[in-house]
Amino acid sequence: MKKEEQKREEELRQELLDGLDSMAETTDGEILDLIDDMVMREGKQRGLTLSSMEQLRRGLFCSVRRLDVLQDLLDDPDITEIMVNGYQNIFYEKNGRIRRWSRSFPSRTRLEDVIQQIAGWCNRVVNEQRPIVDARLPDGSRVNVVLNPVSIDGPAVTIRRFPEEPITMDRLVKFGSLTNEAASFLKELVEARYSILVGGGTSTGKTTFLNALSSFIPSTERVVTIEDNAELQIQGVDNLVRLEARSANLEGSHEITIRDLIITALRMRPDRIVIGEVRGAEAGDFLVSLNTGHDGSLGTAHANSVRDMIGRLEMMVLMGASELPVPVIRRQIASGVEIMIHLSRDAGGRRRLQEIAEITGMKGDEVEMVTLFRRGQDEVLRQVSPLVHTEKMEKLHERKKKEGRWKNPL
Repeated sequence: MKKEEQKREEELRQELLDGLDSMAETTDGEILDLIDDMVMREGKQRGLTLSSMEQLRRGLFCSVRRLDVLQDLLDDPDITEIMVNGYQNIFYEKNGRIRRWSRSFPSRTRLEDVIQQIAGWCNRVVNEQRPIVDARLPDGSRVNVVLNPVSIDGPAVTIRRFPEEPITMDRLVKFGSLTNEAASFLKELVEARYSILVGGGTSTGKTTFLNALSSFIPSTERVVTIEDNAELQIQGVDNLVRLEARSANLEGSHEITIRDLIITALRMRPDRIVIGEVRGAEAGDFLVSLNTGHDGSLGTAHANSVRDMIGRLEMMVLMGASELPVPVIRRQIASGVEIMIHLSRDAGGRRRLQEIAEITGMKGDEVEMVTLFRRGQDEVLRQVSPLVHTEKMEKLHERKKKEGRWKNPL
């Protein structure tokens, strides 16, 4: 868009905002009526084509009622990530590849207006005193915002999008993320109430995979989910309680942390607790819940491998209870976490299950584990070892036999 056109659109936008300020609560339809009058007048004065008028109409509406220039990206279901590096630089991820967008915000003020709109939707505060905030869009997309003085080159906004329909394990198999054999194995692990932690690097699909795993939870159970920002899409469970952490704000609301929510969840009679991401001192409370009768719980954590996840858990527990000796923490991990899943992302952007490992106990002061499934050098995921602790699996098979649902894999 030429500078003259941008300047004129900004003038029209300000005229629209002035008009809205003089009105009471307005609907989308009323706003569009105002915009239509402005666009018709502008079209006659400047001799605009029909397509130019439609583009101006949409641009004005999105600038006051949606997310401005980002709306076109948000309306594309194939775009999974949007990255704004200052008002002039916008990137997006589509089909696993990151591209630069040809459009940008006309001014820093316009980007800051969008940021405040997003924060307002979630009752969050973001400013120079609180320059970092996590929020979400009405459709569930995750948003991270960083302002000056932390973000040196201007406001940085990252939007992680999730599919409107939850991705099932069957779809992950079709995508090549894992095999039918591994999916069937994981289904039985969840049904048998093995505690599972999903790990991987940034943007490897941990939340998506956790959603797919949770679809195997029996519908008769009571589940409590705990998240920083509500993103999980638990399907098929009627007795579901969703908890979300809250930051302190200027209106006097106190901070409610993941640790607070875990403690509260333990008093809510859950069969399972599902934590969107274990990232800090709450790791110790999560381990306590796993060791106090809430087996079958699920969660995710950032890690570079299944072995690295052990060290990450140790460090996170120490953040909240530094007086605990490391061997004690390791014993809590070994007795609480049973299965660890590691996800990866290749150079082409494909997200895949790399390894499934079982924690088998302790050897001295070290946590022992065995790899059950691994993706080899030929990029094929295969089972390499049988499950060691089979007690829960055997109980599941006995229960299925009594209910007439047992199918002998042999």
